[in-house]
Amino acid sequence: MKKILLVSFLAFSASTFAQSTMKEDVDIIQANYGKSKKELVGSYMKLAEPKSSAFWKLYDEYEIERKSLGKKKIEIIADYAASYDKLTDEKSDELAKAVLKNNMEYEKLIGKYYDKTKAILGATGALKFMQLEVYLQTTVRTEIQDAIPFVGELEKSKQK
Repeated sequence: MKKILLVSFLAFSASTFAQSTMKEDVDIIQANYGKSKKELVGSYMKLAEPKSSAFWKLYDEYEIERKSLGKKKIEIIADYAASYDKLTDEKSDELAKAVLKNNMEYEKLIGKYYDKTKAILGATGALKFMQLEVYLQTTVRTEIQDAIPFVGELEKSKQK
């Protein structure tokens, strides 16, 4: 039932949903950890000056790029929701390629910022940040994936 409601909601308000991606990530992280993402990163990284200032400047730059990819991810989900009940092979291929491209761009982003973070914090500090970031994004992806029906799932539930 939760999945049917989500797909209906997404199909009805795809553009609004796509614009709210930054809030969605924050809501998921706060719901799971009781803190904003930046607070969580800060308490985990425990950085002292002068590294702290340099790291937070880089972190803010990273978040701008990550949120852009997150927005694209939500647009893909909204497109899936709008097309769910009439998927063709062509549309399925388009959606699959969009997801794969978005995932690869995210991985490139992590690599790019690993190198930049390493220049500030050293390899161990950069690994620590990268590990936390991948963990948080995996949590967000899992929450979103749990709310999205698999192809054909709604049709099966209607037949029962």
